[in-house]
Amino acid sequence: MFGIHWAYIVLLLVVVLIIFGPGRLPELGGAVGKAMREFRKATNDLTNEVTSAAQAKPEPPAPTETAAKGSSTSEADPTKN
Repeated sequence: MFGIHWAYIVLLLVVVLIIFGPGRLPELGGAVGKAMREFRKATNDLTNEVTSAAQAKPEPPAPTETAAKGSSTSEADPTKN
């Protein structure tokens, strides 16, 4: 399991039990589980956002205002000729 010997895991659990006591262990477990869920959710949201941005088709450039005004005013105003 992750290259950690089982004796180290047992020793770690005993030390945590001595430091925090049996009453606080469920609270600590819940807090660790909640933190892991929030981290996983944030990671998935970021991954989805990046993949959707990468898959989105680029929009064609919009025509500029000066180009649109120049062509429409010369055709619409017969007095300029």
